[in-house]
Amino acid sequence: MIVHTPTTEAEACDLVRAAADARRALSITGGGTRAGLGRPVAAQATLSAAGLSGITLYEPAEMVVSARAGTPLALIEQTLAARGQMLPFEPMDHRSLLGTRGEPTIGAVAAGNVSGPRRINAGAARDSLIGIRLVNGRGEAVKSGGRVMKNVTGLDLVKLVAGSYGTLGLLTEVTFRVLPRPERVVTLAWPGLADAAAVTLLSAALGSPYEPMAAAHLPAGIAGETALTLLRLENVSASIDYRGAELARLLKPHGRPRLIEGPEGDALWRGLRDAQAFAGTPEAVWRLSLAPSRGPGATAAIAAAIPAARWFYDWGGGLVWLAVPAEGDAGAQAIRAALGPLGGHATLVRAPEAVRAAVPVFEPLAEPLMRVSAGVKASFDPQGIFEPGRIYAGI
Repeated sequence: MIVHTPTTEAEACDLVRAAADARRALSITGGGTRAGLGRPVAAQATLSAAGLSGITLYEPAEMVVSARAGTPLALIEQTLAARGQMLPFEPMDHRSLLGTRGEPTIGAVAAGNVSGPRRINAGAARDSLIGIRLVNGRGEAVKSGGRVMKNVTGLDLVKLVAGSYGTLGLLTEVTFRVLPRPERVVTLAWPGLADAAAVTLLSAALGSPYEPMAAAHLPAGIAGETALTLLRLENVSASIDYRGAELARLLKPHGRPRLIEGPEGDALWRGLRDAQAFAGTPEAVWRLSLAPSRGPGATAAIAAAIPAARWFYDWGGGLVWLAVPAEGDAGAQAIRAALGPLGGHATLVRAPEAVRAAVPVFEPLAEPLMRVSAGVKASFDPQGIFEPGRIYAGI
């Protein structure tokens, strides 16, 4: 397959116009680390953002950073860390889960709305994304947002593009709000809790004034023989000491927590962020989103239909990572049947290409919403050249 790697936005515009004139479908890529996400795309060429690299603006005092879309995420994080700052949303690295190589890029983080455990408190990538430059399907360069967050009346293009997986255009530059790195990070870990008790604990902690920055539960067999229920506290040391003691007192009925910090804590949350428990296995992997209180009931119903299912909880129980055998429909019918009455939805993150082509990867939309999605796609990409069918068949 032909790979186009423009080094300027103007060059990208020319390439897109030529593809639109020829009705030639394009796959969008950055570092290639998330190539297996979504439905398979029948593209005639690939448009790579790898040549659009470099930090274009960094103002630590204003806590804002701008970079071209192909800039390696690692460079962004290293640059911010040198000034005691970080991206607020702790983006996941999909390489271990998807078995891919390459370097994650900042544009792909924005295009996929890629977030991690801090999302429960700090928000998703789209909540920190404040500006973009985009080449649409007409080959036009479009700018939206800027260096400060503002209230928006009407269409918020920045938030619309975040999570569109390249189906609306090629991002050429992104601007993010950043935050100071915490002085200290401590994890409180309760061993041996069942799912329902763990989610009750996490909900009580998140509803308290003691502000956990991350909250997760790993059932037995995921991170070891014993289940672990985790709360992460971040701030200056005195604040952590106070909040940790108050949380231990509030949650005393669940037992006394162990304190974890340093490399052990970092590795624990990195493994959870990147779903490393499911790395290198032949299973299909799903992400389930639902009300935290309904998570244990959903996983119990799924386990009744798929006994080999394995799972763990993030975002206080509102995100369930689920691994099931990859044969047949990879559990799609049973999973969505279990979630339907609970108001949740499921996304197939990893599965063989044949499975991803046969079952809805993203939660099916009601017909009115599908018409809206098709209309948005047509307004950005009239010829349908960007990632056709990656999210929903036919658009």
